[in-house]
Amino acid sequence: MRTLPRLLVTPVVAAALAEDLGHAGDLTTDAIIPADRAATVRLVSREPGVVAGLPLAELAWELLDPSVRMEVHLPDGSRVNPGDAIATIHGPARALLTGERVALNFLGHLSGVATGTATIAAAIAHTAAKVADTRKTIPGLRALQKYAVTCGGGSNHRFGLDDAVMIKDNHIAVAGGLRAAVEAARAHVGHLVKIEVEVDTLEMLAELLEVGADVVLLDNMSPAELRRAVELVGGRMVTEASGRITPETAAAIAESGVDLISVGWLTHSARVLDIGLDHA
Repeated sequence: MRTLPRLLVTPVVAAALAEDLGHAGDLTTDAIIPADRAATVRLVSREPGVVAGLPLAELAWELLDPSVRMEVHLPDGSRVNPGDAIATIHGPARALLTGERVALNFLGHLSGVATGTATIAAAIAHTAAKVADTRKTIPGLRALQKYAVTCGGGSNHRFGLDDAVMIKDNHIAVAGGLRAAVEAARAHVGHLVKIEVEVDTLEMLAELLEVGADVVLLDNMSPAELRRAVELVGGRMVTEASGRITPETAAAIAESGVDLISVGWLTHSARVLDIGLDHA
């Protein structure tokens, strides 16, 4: 599991703090908490899940006061149960209280992404398939959400349009056909750039096999169709399945023999993991 570069996360966290502080700062905390008051708080899980986003939570407090210190007990990627202490934070009470919501927003959301990913990963663990994310991310948070996917045991698909060629149905329609689209892409990109093509029928797959590609996206196919598709590909391309995949349907899809299962809701509809901040 990779780490999040501080240079990458600082602008995002700083923007969230600026949004919350507004023009006058934390009126409540500044009014009732003495400036010299110190406090110790704990991040505690309220439900089972997988942790992701601790570096952002820590940074939210550090940007408010560099003297804040966090002791991590269960790092990103850890499974937690209700009541588990994830981290203990000590420092000026004003900074801890002012940064609480921003820290919890990042930690809860990214832990939700990791937890959702882990449910799919667990469902397909008996197969060779891997679960991957998509570009269906919240604007401005893509790198963070994709990091959370890896915390949950998933793999990253493209980070952006410049990662690889991915020819979808509308590209094929406008280009004048699958073969025309693939041949144009192959003539345009460098030798290190992979080409993936989306197909939604076995007939389209047969056409793609004639022209060739690096990866085929098998969209909205039944497990039976996917098994047949894997047989037809015969290892000549990486096979990826997508389309309304849930923890309940993932196993049958993975058992078809596909290499990857891509799931959009991991990032665009993740449920927040309930994590609280308790006074120690």
